[in-house]
Amino acid sequence: MAALALEDGARGQARGRRGCEHYDRGCLLKAQQTCEECSTLFGEYYCSMCHLFDKDKKQYHCENCGICRIGPKEDFFHCLKCNLCLTVNLQGKHKCIENVSRQNCPICLEDIHTSRIVARVLPCGHLLHRTCYEEMLKEGYRCPLCMRSALDMTSYWRHLDDEVAQTPMPSEYQNMTVDILCRDCNGKSTVQFHILGMKCNICASYNTVQSGGCRISVDQQ
Repeated sequence: MAALALEDGARGQARGRRGCEHYDRGCLLKAQQTCEECSTLFGEYYCSMCHLFDKDKKQYHCENCGICRIGPKEDFFHCLKCNLCLTVNLQGKHKCIENVSRQNCPICLEDIHTSRIVARVLPCGHLLHRTCYEEMLKEGYRCPLCMRSALDMTSYWRHLDDEVAQTPMPSEYQNMTVDILCRDCNGKSTVQFHILGMKCNICASYNTVQSGGCRISVDQQ
């Protein structure tokens, strides 16, 4: 059998190479959706670029992505900067990060660009698998890469305003101020210290971190 394969390969070389250099028999390989002899359908969907056979799932081939994606095509557009197909409702409404789809998901560390799981675009522009995003929200609300809020927290910030107002600090802390850095707007401000949270004076977010020491006013001292 090995000798026959080598003989076929030699004949293939004499006729001109058919296929790649690793294919000894040198046969001409042709992939197509139906059989030329009996018209048997090999797949409801066939991509001549990817040589992909599949059931009909409204797939389409994206030339910029270089792969087939599940559609329908009219519901998606390709963002050239992010280098990924996104739903049309995000067109002009998301923050672009160049080639962000070529990064792995920071939650599961698996590939995003070729994944069958839909990517979730965070307000900061980073991507997570939708399933990873949903699991993340069970534990927190921040992007695992940049720590910005991963969803609209306005209603929760208002609730926290009420909690802070109803929870006065002990007298020795009432005149204490602290420098903070806001993770949402990157602004710096000096605010009154509170154990429940310290609100950014610029964007009203409580997604802040202390960036300096505590200070007590001269009157309190």
